Amino acid sequence: MLNFANVKSRIPEFRRWFSEFKEHADVDFGWYPYETVGGLNRIAPIIPDTIDYLFDGNRDIADIGAADGAMSFFLETLGNRCDIYDYAPTNFNQLKGAHYIKDRTNSKVNIYNVDLDSQFRLGKKYDLVFLLGIFYHLKNPYYVLEFLAQQSRYLCFSTRITKTPYSGGPDISSLPLAYLLSPTECNNDATNYWIFTETGLKRIFDRAGWNVVSFQLIGDTENSNPQDDEHRGEAWAVLESKVILNCEQKVPKRLGRERGDVL
Repeated sequence: MLNFANVKSRIPEFRRWFSEFKEHADVDFGWYPYETVGGLNRIAPIIPDTIDYLFDGNRDIADIGAADGAMSFFLETLGNRCDIYDYAPTNFNQLKGAHYIKDRTNSKVNIYNVDLDSQFRLGKKYDLVFLLGIFYHLKNPYYVLEFLAQQSRYLCFSTRITKTPYSGGPDISSLPLAYLLSPTECNNDATNYWIFTETGLKRIFDRAGWNVVSFQLIGDTENSNPQDDEHRGEAWAVLESKVILNCEQKVPKRLGRERGDVL
């Protein structure tokens, strides 16, 4: 895991730079209030050796639901070709933060304003896509997963999850279910829609064209429910596209690609 270890070792330096950059920025908008590059530390326990090559600094990477784009700007400093996909009307500052950073740093990160709840498209195919903390904000999660399975070899994924329908309720984690939130039910945020059970999440992965490489539950794994933030549970996963894998297996061996090659 030499490549991923190198990525992790560079996070503190970027965090310091990013914090100072925002502090001294003369802007008329608010920055996204939460730290996002730390998501790489969260996925560390579920990154197997077999995909360490994805972090060698020469990859096509997309961050979907990117906030101010910190993940993409950080991974670009390591030599990757990174793109941001987010929807300005629901982004914290209408993507002003991401554009400001790009302009002031002469970054080559592309910023795409796309509505993930429509028939959106990506600019190209990717080695790796990050879909962290955005899944339960999607009206059409099946479509998004199914489309991404055609566009990326791997997906790093996280979302909120539920074990019971309400505090003290029955354990429904073994059933392939998704809970549809009311507009005020989860943090009083009307952009929250679907919270899956563990079995429901794994079912939609499979139906939408993904193999689960690794999977982990964190937070309150015993009492998670859609309403109570103090009983928040999350699922983190690395997925591999069955669509792309099947296409590779159909290519004659003499024309095939090595697993570490860029798509």
